[in-house]
Amino acid sequence: MEHEFDVLTGIERSVQMVGRLVAGIREEEWPAASPCEEWSVRDVLNHVVGGMRIFVAELTGRAPEAEHEADWLGLDPQGAFTEAAELDLAAWRGSDAMAGMVTISLGTLPASFAAVIHLLELVGHGVDLAVATEQIDLLDERLCEDVLELLAGMGGLDAYRVPGVFGSEVQVDSDALAHARLAGYLGRHAVPAPASVASWEVVAT
Repeated sequence: MEHEFDVLTGIERSVQMVGRLVAGIREEEWPAASPCEEWSVRDVLNHVVGGMRIFVAELTGRAPEAEHEADWLGLDPQGAFTEAAELDLAAWRGSDAMAGMVTISLGTLPASFAAVIHLLELVGHGVDLAVATEQIDLLDERLCEDVLELLAGMGGLDAYRVPGVFGSEVQVDSDALAHARLAGYLGRHAVPAPASVASWEVVAT
């Protein structure tokens, strides 16, 4: 990585990026398919918001209000994201946020490592939302590149390529945009196929 990358700054940038995407989702797009198998746009955002609220609980020493896949969005998905984003950023900005341990679906982890997982979830699912709602232009390509470089420096994701976590890597051209390469690395496809095809595919560049 040519410049110094701070994970907490990355989380702030990712929350801002996802916020831009969420603000642009139209009412008719919530049930649309996403690159996450069997998840709609609403499902993806619900997972993101649930993750944020669970991290807030862990970082502030409280019990989570519900399970990760409970309905966190209610009747106002965009409002639910905005509230979760404010709480999430405040929790990570806490003076001792990186000093403790947090318990998430992957187990009990040092907060410094959990922060990387959280960053990856935000950016990866941000790409999912952008692809599903055709808002690619709102993605932070530099942030996507930073995350790819961060993962490479940590030894990659192969140990986590199991059902329900990360799928097998999807091959993408090396000169594709960073978001497409990140999606492929996470086991997902970067752009939607034509409406007549019930699948997702990577467009070669």
